Amino acid sequence: MIITSIPDLSLQYDEALSLLRVEWAAGEDMRSFRSSAELLLQLVNKHSIRHMLLEMNTFPDISVYDQVWLGVNWMPVLVKLPLEQVVVVISRRRVHNQLAIDSLIALFRPFIRFDIQFFSTVVPGLHWLSDYSGRVPGLMAEWDAVHGTGPAPGNVSEPRPMYML
Repeated sequence: MIITSIPDLSLQYDEALSLLRVEWAAGEDMRSFRSSAELLLQLVNKHSIRHMLLEMNTFPDISVYDQVWLGVNWMPVLVKLPLEQVVVVISRRRVHNQLAIDSLIALFRPFIRFDIQFFSTVVPGLHWLSDYSGRVPGLMAEWDAVHGTGPAPGNVSEPRPMYML
């Protein structure tokens, strides 16, 4: 199901898989990033999400001020949620955000109870999160119907994460 309650984010929720897909939808405008991030935590908590995919390629570079805010306000709440697995989708070309994410993970590593995997594209990350569920093609079709996107050629069969933490 596509969720539209957080305007800055494109969200897809699958109750059967307890899976939430998250993408930034506000372009370069990060003015309401913090409020959207807080609403995201509330949504994850409300639905007891166990598997989350964060598509970081759609996020602009995260400012130093927002990185500090994430470390002080967002991550302490995130690590207490019922998450079991998180996939971060980020291209190797997105060095700024990759370093920001790596720093947050390093700071909170002792408190992180869920498995984090990095993928360069969405589809293999969805397959990994869903344990290769037959529901993934339907989820992709639903997403594509709303967002008009699809996997780039060659990205469908990438079976392994970029690296594990």
